[in-house]
Amino acid sequence: MSEPTEPTAVIRDAEDVEYEDVGAADGVRKGVLINEDHGAPNLAIRRFTLAPGGEIPKHTNEIEHEQYVLAGEYTVGIEDEEHTVSAGDSLFIPAETVHWYRNEGEEEGSFICAVPTGDDEIQLAED
Repeated sequence: MSEPTEPTAVIRDAEDVEYEDVGAADGVRKGVLINEDHGAPNLAIRRFTLAPGGEIPKHTNEIEHEQYVLAGEYTVGIEDEEHTVSAGDSLFIPAETVHWYRNEGEEEGSFICAVPTGDDEIQLAED
């Protein structure tokens, strides 16, 4: 039986990150910056963009989310409250918490999202 290997450092160029549309959302794209495929054993870091008019519907995730707003100003709903966030703001969304996003502004919003590695079951929530 072989010994587990230690993680090694990884540097990824911005040009190497592929962005894709988020299926259940409108005007939202996601790029995986670092995850277990790149050798990160514990955390994944993703970058999301919300186009003007973009929105992610109410949903829950099986895992917690830590987020940092990079640009723009948009609304984040958490349970029964709505919050306006902008560049420099940070969020913690516990696992199984209903949340959603809406960009009513005229400029793109973007944020970094850190999550534990592994599967993340997303469940759309009823209104």
